[in-house]
Amino acid sequence: MINRIKRQRHRLRWQLFFVLLLFGTVSLGLFQTLWRQQSDVYQWIIRDFPFLPFPSPDGTLWMELSEAAAQCEIPDSDDDVTKIEQLKPFFDLADEYTSIYIYGTEDGLFRAGVYASKMDTPQFRSFFDLGYNLTMGAGEEPFRLTMKFKNGYADVWVFFYHSSWFVYPYFYFCLIFCMLLFLAAVLGFVGCKMRHIVRLEQEILRMSSGDLDHPVPACGHDEIGTLAKELDCLRQTLSSNIRREQESRRANQDLITAMSHDLRTPLTILNGYLEILKLGRNPVTYGEYLDRCLKKTGEIRELTDRMFEYALVYEETETANLAALPTAFLQQCLTEHADYLRLVGFTANLSLPTVFSRNILGDEAMLRRVFSNLFSNILKYGDKKTPVQITGTVELDQLTVTLSNTVRQEYARTESNHIGLKSVQKMMTLMEGGFEVQSDKECFTVRLSFPLNETPMPFLQTLPERESAS
Repeated sequence: MINRIKRQRHRLRWQLFFVLLLFGTVSLGLFQTLWRQQSDVYQWIIRDFPFLPFPSPDGTLWMELSEAAAQCEIPDSDDDVTKIEQLKPFFDLADEYTSIYIYGTEDGLFRAGVYASKMDTPQFRSFFDLGYNLTMGAGEEPFRLTMKFKNGYADVWVFFYHSSWFVYPYFYFCLIFCMLLFLAAVLGFVGCKMRHIVRLEQEILRMSSGDLDHPVPACGHDEIGTLAKELDCLRQTLSSNIRREQESRRANQDLITAMSHDLRTPLTILNGYLEILKLGRNPVTYGEYLDRCLKKTGEIRELTDRMFEYALVYEETETANLAALPTAFLQQCLTEHADYLRLVGFTANLSLPTVFSRNILGDEAMLRRVFSNLFSNILKYGDKKTPVQITGTVELDQLTVTLSNTVRQEYARTESNHIGLKSVQKMMTLMEGGFEVQSDKECFTVRLSFPLNETPMPFLQTLPERESAS
């Protein structure tokens, strides 16, 4: 995992390296291919477009040089002025782009020669020297011939510089074209990544303006793509947090509105009874009024308890201290609450497996709160005329506890915020359990699911099933 993350961190760098290597190789290979074709291109140009200087195309220069050499003598040395002057007709056959040099055949010593007159032009000489150095001698075409003079044979070197007008511009064209191709590929790659960055900038600006519904587009699989992916995750998280905060604020406002309305009535009545007691006009009714005051304070306490439960439901920092708990603890809690229901006049039928030999995962304090909330609802809204059914079943490594009771008629159509049930649902989620509610006008059923630990527990004998009616 760590190595994969490290590779992803350098993926953009490797992409740039491969682009440079690939298109550098392609550009270099293309340049070499074009440069090798210079001779063919030059021949095609001078054949179809004769606007460049070029040597005699029919080869008559070599014949003319041979005829002129037969009429001249080879100088004994480069100081033999008389014979060098006699070679003037021979050298006049060279044009301004041609140099001719004569060397002794036997000793190889320089005897005479004429330099291309075009080299004396500063503009051409500068152009030629630059191209000559860059192309390592291209643009100069040397030829060596052995010719017969009156007094013997000599080696004649002929240098043509006509192609320099084509070779050097062609070299610059090939070089610039291949460099532009390389730069276009590299700048195209960089431009693509820059477009991704600009797109991310636009998405960040859109998010900063409050638009969290527009998804961040994918930008590849490199560092920029990872940034886009994480930015989209951030957008989703922010959107979820803002939506949750708005829902919580709306629920708080609804609760405050409901609680303000619910508290106003008992407080008004309580205040009226206290004013009557303060006046002391009818001492006979003091006891009755005091009972009514106590009843109203109980209603106020119940409303404040509901507000406290609501605060627990929306508490974000609450955590569960999970531990392996024996199923006997669960049975003990259910038995205690069933006994209390019987004491206050309910009929409670408790039906649990006779032997529990495994653990459940849970928080002991939260489990007590869960059953306290559920049985408190039964005490408030349950009908004493019908039994409360408490059953437990084990299926597929899961323990399910079901509580079912009948709702009293006066509460059948009463709307509630279900704060207690929301608190139970949250606590069951923290304990990695399941919570399900089924409700209609008459019957109310709650199912709690607990995953069983795979490690067997020692044999635990639970309390026998108890059933009574009062």
